[in-house]
Amino acid sequence: MLKLDPTFSAVTAAAVAAIATSVMLNQLSPRLTADAQVMAGGNAYAAGESKMPPVWAASATGRVEPKDGEVRIAAEVPGRIVEVSATTNDKVQAGDVLVTLDGGDLAQKLIAAQSEALVRVLERDDEKATGPALERRQAEDALNESERALFQAQQAFDSAYVASKRPGGDDNSVKPARDKLTEATKKARADEAALAAVLAKPGQPLPTRVESSLLVARTDLAQVENAIDRTRVRAPLDGTILNVWAKTGEMGAPSNDAALVLFGDVSSMRVRAEVEERDVTKIRVGQRVVVRADGYPDKDFEGVVTQVAPALGSPRITTRGPRRPNDVEVLEVLIGLDGTPPLLTGMRVDAFFRHEASASAQPAAK
Repeated sequence: MLKLDPTFSAVTAAAVAAIATSVMLNQLSPRLTADAQVMAGGNAYAAGESKMPPVWAASATGRVEPKDGEVRIAAEVPGRIVEVSATTNDKVQAGDVLVTLDGGDLAQKLIAAQSEALVRVLERDDEKATGPALERRQAEDALNESERALFQAQQAFDSAYVASKRPGGDDNSVKPARDKLTEATKKARADEAALAAVLAKPGQPLPTRVESSLLVARTDLAQVENAIDRTRVRAPLDGTILNVWAKTGEMGAPSNDAALVLFGDVSSMRVRAEVEERDVTKIRVGQRVVVRADGYPDKDFEGVVTQVAPALGSPRITTRGPRRPNDVEVLEVLIGLDGTPPLLTGMRVDAFFRHEASASAQPAAK
């Protein structure tokens, strides 16, 4: 049997190990060299030797909201909620009834005020008027008639709209009632302007005692009508119902802390971002912005800075993780988003502000 020399075996093993080490070093050498170059480049940039600017001028945390912001709608007067017509995601128009409060004894007060005004009219008509006094009387009567007609048209529209929102309700009566309300509003505004023109003419006599009594009665009647109207919580403008907190049987109160409906115009969206104090000098109105959301990880949304707050304030958008100290001051910035992005109101996003040189080369906001 052939025997190997122990010395020869040891030399052979050492040679094989040396060859393997050489191969490994040759393979790692390019990678180590590249890593060294990256580290050197980063150190050079930190030392101010590199001319390459950072990718973004600044970044900030923000939240998505409707184009005019979220509107928390509360009751104008305290009262028990008797009906909730609003539903989340409803598209509403300005003046649509969202919540109805109990009017209490306002219906009886309205009848009493109407009767008092009619009695005062009869008393006034016993006195004859001519010239400017007669012209003023006719203009006042015309305005009173159009204002009463406007109240009736508003009541009719409210009834039609609320009925259409009930189960099995019919929408066909809403549009005619809305058209009549629009016409009554125009008529009242026109008569109001006509009376103002008459009163502006020189030589107007002072009102008599019965004319003053009639004016007081009509004013009381208008106040009761306004009180009835304030028991209707209405949409402030065209938009979308984002959330409904009102519940039938609960009490409504004139306080933002007791809001009944969350409302907004989502025909377009914007971002309310908070820029940290160290970056405030890098933000300008008209600057282009890229917005990114966790819900859309592979998509960027473009926008433009539309408003920059004139002063720093405390942050109101909570950040995730230790990215921002609690005692930092921030600058509130509004960013109008291009087009109609699929972002949701309240969604937290990150906003990246382009350098002004590169921002000027971006397309203008729509």
